[in-house]
Amino acid sequence: MSNKHPVPLIVEGELTDAERMKQQSNFLRGTISEDLENGLTGGFSGDNFLLIRFHGMYQQDDRDLRAERTEQKLEPRHAMMLRCRLPGGIISPQQWLAIDQFAQQHTLYGSIRLTNRQTFQFHGIVKGKLKSAHQLLHQVGLDALATANDVNRNVLCTSNPVESALHQQAYQWAKRISEHLLPRTRAYAEIWLDQQKVASTDQEPILGSSYLPRKFKTTVVIPPHNEVDLHANDMNFIAIAENGNLVGFNLLVGGGLSIEHGNRNTYPRTATEFGYVPLQHTLAVAEAVVTTQRDWGNRTDRKNAKTKYTLERVGVEAFRAEVERRAGISFQPSRPYQLTERGDRIGWVKGIDDLWHLTLFIENGRLIDLPGRPLKSGMAEIAKIHQGDFRLTANQNLIVAGVAESEKQRIETVARQHGLIDDQHSLLRKNAMACVSFPTCPLAMAEAERFLPTFVSQVEQIMQRHGIADEAIVMRVTGCPNGCGRSLLAELGLVGKALGRYNLHLGGNREGTRIARMYRENIHQDEILQLIDQLIARWATERAVGEGFGDFTVRAGIIRAVQDPAQDFWD
Repeated sequence: MSNKHPVPLIVEGELTDAERMKQQSNFLRGTISEDLENGLTGGFSGDNFLLIRFHGMYQQDDRDLRAERTEQKLEPRHAMMLRCRLPGGIISPQQWLAIDQFAQQHTLYGSIRLTNRQTFQFHGIVKGKLKSAHQLLHQVGLDALATANDVNRNVLCTSNPVESALHQQAYQWAKRISEHLLPRTRAYAEIWLDQQKVASTDQEPILGSSYLPRKFKTTVVIPPHNEVDLHANDMNFIAIAENGNLVGFNLLVGGGLSIEHGNRNTYPRTATEFGYVPLQHTLAVAEAVVTTQRDWGNRTDRKNAKTKYTLERVGVEAFRAEVERRAGISFQPSRPYQLTERGDRIGWVKGIDDLWHLTLFIENGRLIDLPGRPLKSGMAEIAKIHQGDFRLTANQNLIVAGVAESEKQRIETVARQHGLIDDQHSLLRKNAMACVSFPTCPLAMAEAERFLPTFVSQVEQIMQRHGIADEAIVMRVTGCPNGCGRSLLAELGLVGKALGRYNLHLGGNREGTRIARMYRENIHQDEILQLIDQLIARWATERAVGEGFGDFTVRAGIIRAVQDPAQDFWD
């Protein structure tokens, strides 16, 4: 869009309290160190509750126990979720074994959670073990810096194990972008790694002393695969290759899915094409996008602070021109590319380097030892013998990458013995995803991770009844409207409204380039299943050849396609 009338580039008004907190935090230090010494509470107080997010942690409590503990006049059972920074999702077997051991010994749940941000999370770290967690990560070459709050978060990269040379180049750029946009403050090293405070003055040349107005997400995408769901992200670099070598990127800006129920000033948005840039300008352009959003983003209303709202307010042309000015470049016309799929290729695939890659389907990304299915132990056993690396995907799965022909059968045997390979999993299940939600997420309104497996089984029965059990629908469930499960880019998405109740969204497509519109509001699971039964019955008999479920719902007039989310998402 372009604005006919000039608009203020900076939103005037009273700043949110989050802005006060950041400005007064002494470059993210706050009084976190002092709070760590307070043994009277298992949580963090005051500003520190939010400041620890810049260090990769969220304070949570077990909501299953909340009422009981309140009755007992006890504070909630506080524990932290810690999210690792892992650009591109690549981790070595040695690093994996270290995090596996920590999860087993020092977390309340004993699990490792693979996230759709292409990294892993520890859930249930008590305050007294937090330093140990950060120091463990540091010892194996990892950290949790800037994986939450108002910074550029973990940079995603297409997990393409087949075209290994191109993937390696793209992955290196994902790492470089991540490093370039990190906070410069020494607070993380001082607090968690016990490094001495340096006398020099802290500076944040890119993020600024108040950091960004809101969270910021970045991807590097290798077409035709869109498993990172680029349109859920603020800044996206689409890899353009010539003769198998990376030569530059198309830049897309302003995607995002988070909304607030009933708030028409919030809406999802797909990212906008800005143009093509040669490789040598990548970091300058990334910095220019971030600093433009830093300076122009809305700091008076956090619900309208994301990049997508800045673009809609000032206009795409004004934002693009400012990025060109700051980066000292002019965008070239976008190079042609096509997105055709976004699911992971479960099972074995052979790369152009003659190495094999095994993608394991990890339902909801939760690695834990279950009766008859010791998934977490199985991954540890593979890590002990694997000579390549692991790649976490943005669909919560895991790739055992770079397997020699001679080791292929050995690794498959271990995987099968531990339940990491199950030939009975349907395509529907492999394409379904949920956020964590209850019991640990404080924002959860409805179940998601614990709800999805049984819900998929019920939809599988519907598919079987209509003779299309071998088909797939991109199906997502989120426990609230904040978008972590990316339901608004699904063909069929559920967004939690209250316990047992969801908004049903339809009309996304398989490629992940179209927003799903709300079809029914605040309905119970039984009604959802009745509607799905009716919709799948029609899809099975009325669809065109090869027509996906989401495309069918639009073509058949069941749902109206979202054309301009800022104007028509809520209509």
